[in-house]
Amino acid sequence: MSTLAPLRLLREPWNTSEGNQSNATVGASGGWCQGLDIPNELFLALGLVSLVENLLVVAAILKNRNLHSPTYYFICCLAVSDMLVSISNLAEMLFVLLLEHGVLVMRPSIVRHMDNVIDMLICSSVVSSLSFLGVIAVDRYITIFYALRYHSIMTLQRAVVTMASVWLASTVSSTILITYYHSHTILLCLIGFFLFMLVLMLVLYIHMFALARHHLHSISSHQKPPTAHRGGSLKGAVTLTILLGVFFVCWGPFFFHLILIVTCPTNPFCTCFFSYFNLFLILIICNSVIDPLIYAFRSQELRRTLREVVLCSW
Repeated sequence: MSTLAPLRLLREPWNTSEGNQSNATVGASGGWCQGLDIPNELFLALGLVSLVENLLVVAAILKNRNLHSPTYYFICCLAVSDMLVSISNLAEMLFVLLLEHGVLVMRPSIVRHMDNVIDMLICSSVVSSLSFLGVIAVDRYITIFYALRYHSIMTLQRAVVTMASVWLASTVSSTILITYYHSHTILLCLIGFFLFMLVLMLVLYIHMFALARHHLHSISSHQKPPTAHRGGSLKGAVTLTILLGVFFVCWGPFFFHLILIVTCPTNPFCTCFFSYFNLFLILIICNSVIDPLIYAFRSQELRRTLREVVLCSW
């Protein structure tokens, strides 16, 4: 991945001189600080798998009218965000392979421009994925605590406005990030947004599961079966908690990478951590591969529709 590098602007600390970077690298040049040489073919294969899986999820949601609800529309948008990661990865791999084999000859300025476009797509997918995870968490919260008023609160019009706002904000913020990547403030805003969304979702989920515990205790005390609506809502909360956990594991190292760029760009340990950037990219792509499997595993309706889509039972 020498010619085009996803998020090359965030791969290494940009606020240090070359001499300081060299000295830090030499000081951290232990055996485990050499990084990983991940073949381009692995990025290409994971990108293709992710693209196909998320396309199937989108097709299934569009096909089944029972899935035409704000919640599944938000999940569809989350799948589209994962597709952005796959598309940007595939586009990058295509240019890398064409350039390395001499099939495509481009001026350095055009290569840099393409790299910026790919970076913007990935940054947009980061912001949109986090945003839609937060939106879905809020949607589940409303479903559980305001069940009788849910359809009046989360109308289709409000859902459309929410989705459009998230995509617009993601595009604008990613453009600003790539344009002003030298600013500490930009990186701090991105890190702060990540932490804010995590805290928001954790607070909502803790409240939801506290209700679930109280609900189960009430059932055991009065021997009353749980309502189908409440049970389905809590199952949705569990599903989204799993999505949040997978997202944190897959994207966490990347955001920790950003924190180290801001806090200790010349420290030997930090420099060593930077050398594993390609591994962090693999984890990011794996997130977009795992998410559709979670949808299918947790939703019987979606699983059935996915089977119909695969078998072309339209």
